[in-house]
Amino acid sequence: MVQEFINKQFYNLFAFTYIFGLALYGTIGFDSIDEICAMFLLVLLIYGIFKSSDWYINKAFLRVIVVFAFYVAYSFYINSNTGKAILSDLIIQFKPYLAFFGVYYLAPQFTASQKKILRDIALVIMALMLCIGIYSLKDVSAFKQTVGLVAYFAAIVTSSSLLYLFCSTGSKKDKVVFLVLLAIGLFSARAKFYGFFILAVACLLFTKYLSSLRFNFRTFLLVGVCIAGMLVVSWSKMQLYFGVGASLDSVPEGFLARAMLYITFPEILKDYFPFGSGFASFGSYASGVYYSDIYAQYGLENIKGMTKLNYSYIADTYYPCLAQFGIVGILLYLCFFFYIIKKALNLYKQTMQEKYFIIPFLIVGYLLVENVADATFTGHRGFFIMMFLGLVLSEAKHSLKVKIKDK
Repeated sequence: MVQEFINKQFYNLFAFTYIFGLALYGTIGFDSIDEICAMFLLVLLIYGIFKSSDWYINKAFLRVIVVFAFYVAYSFYINSNTGKAILSDLIIQFKPYLAFFGVYYLAPQFTASQKKILRDIALVIMALMLCIGIYSLKDVSAFKQTVGLVAYFAAIVTSSSLLYLFCSTGSKKDKVVFLVLLAIGLFSARAKFYGFFILAVACLLFTKYLSSLRFNFRTFLLVGVCIAGMLVVSWSKMQLYFGVGASLDSVPEGFLARAMLYITFPEILKDYFPFGSGFASFGSYASGVYYSDIYAQYGLENIKGMTKLNYSYIADTYYPCLAQFGIVGILLYLCFFFYIIKKALNLYKQTMQEKYFIIPFLIVGYLLVENVADATFTGHRGFFIMMFLGLVLSEAKHSLKVKIKDK
C-alpha cells in the first residue's frame, strides 16, 4: 500500500519535473521550480523512510551525508564564508545527490500505461524541439526566444531521447528511434553535443561487448586513450574557452572569467590542501551572492562577471567549484560516478537488459562533458537527470528481483 502511494506520487512529481522543471524551464522563467520539486522529493523520501519497518537507508547515501556533514563543519571551522552562505551552498551542492539517492531509495515503478504517456509526451516535446531546431537555421536567436538558451535545448533533447528509450522495450527499432531523436540536438551546433552524440552511437554499437567488460588495467588504459584523443581534438576549443596553451590576451572577454576560474583552480587546491577552501568560497553561486573574500585574495575581483556587483560568470562552470572540496572532494566526486557505472554494469549483467547500462552510462557521460563549461550538475537540468538516473537503476534492481523470484 505504501509503495503504491509512492509510485503514484513520484510519477506525478517526475512528470511535473520533466515538463516544467526541464522542457518549459527557460520558457516560463521561474527559476525556483527545481527547488520546489526537490522539496517535494525530500518530503516523499522522509515519508518512505518513516513508513519502512527498519528505517533502512542506502549505505552509499549515508556516506554521502557524512561527507557533506564533514565539509559543513570544516567550512565553519575555516570560516569559508558566512553561515547563511555555507548553508545555501550546501543545499545547492547536495541537491543532485538527493535527487539520485532519494529516488533510488524510494524505488518507484511505473506501469506500462504510465510509460506510454511519458513516451508520448517526450515525442510531442521532441517534435517541438525539431521545429525550433529547423527555425534556428534561419534565425540563431530561436533558442533564446523559445527555450531560453541553446544549452537548455540540448538538455531537453538529451533527456527526452533517453526518456523515450527508458519507456520503450529496448528493441533495435527503439534504439534507432532514440538516435533519430537525439540527432535533433545537432541543431544546437555545440561541440559538446557532437561529442555526446558520437558517444551514444558508439555505446549502442558496442553494447554486445558489455558482458565481457571488466574494470581492470586494460579498461582504464582504453579510457585514458579515449580521453587523450578528446583533448587532442578539442585543443583549439580549450584554448578559446580556458586559455590553455595560449596567452590570456587572446581569450575573448566573455570567456575570461571561465579561463581565470580554471587557472586559479589548481592554486586553491594547493593552498587549501587537502580539503579545499570550503562551501561558498569559489566557483559556486553562493560564493557570488555572498561574495567570497577568496576572489580578492587571488586578484579576481575586477574581472568582468566576477565582481561583487556583477557575479554572473562565477558559477558559469562546475569543475572549478570542486576546489571548495579539495583533492579529497575531487576523488570522492569521481568515486560517485565510478559507483554509478559499476552498479549499472552489474545490474545489466544480471538482467541482460541493455538500457539499464546504456542510459546510466550516457547520463554520466553527459554530465561529465557538460560540467566542463556549465554548472549543469547543480542546476535544474542536473536535478531532473539525476532523478531519472535513480529511476533507471531502481527499475533495474526491481527487474532483477523479479527475475530471481521467477527462477
